[in-house]
Amino acid sequence: MMLDAGGYFHFVDRVGDTFRWKGENVATSEVNQAVADCHGVVDATTYGVEIPGADGRAGMVAFVVDGSFDLREFQSSLAQRLPAYACPAFVRICAALEVTETFKQKKQGLIREGFDPRLVKDPLFFQDPVSGAYRPIDTDSFARIVDGSIRL
Repeated sequence: MMLDAGGYFHFVDRVGDTFRWKGENVATSEVNQAVADCHGVVDATTYGVEIPGADGRAGMVAFVVDGSFDLREFQSSLAQRLPAYACPAFVRICAALEVTETFKQKKQGLIREGFDPRLVKDPLFFQDPVSGAYRPIDTDSFARIVDGSIRL
């Protein structure tokens, strides 16, 4: 926890292994295990990303998939296994995930790039708040998420 100048306490996550979303603490390891267990997922990393104007960090997963991966099956599997607040709001499908010399996944670059399609060339998706389905992120949907028109 951190105390700000106004006397309010704020949750501060520990080097990316947790994030706070919708008033809940989310363990990246729990989400990542559920993601890794999904059919067609080869490798995955989970982290929180900032949405301007939102309190906390929204969950995002970057992963490598094989030819058997199905995004609808993925969403359904996570919905059965995780509480709604822990399901990733954003998905990034990568060709590979970078690791350090000690084989830890490099998350900081992914966190910096976030879900901005101008920065990320990989396929990006957001979880539609109405249907629960993952929809592609383009510049229009990105702008609507950032300005609050689409509230995750």
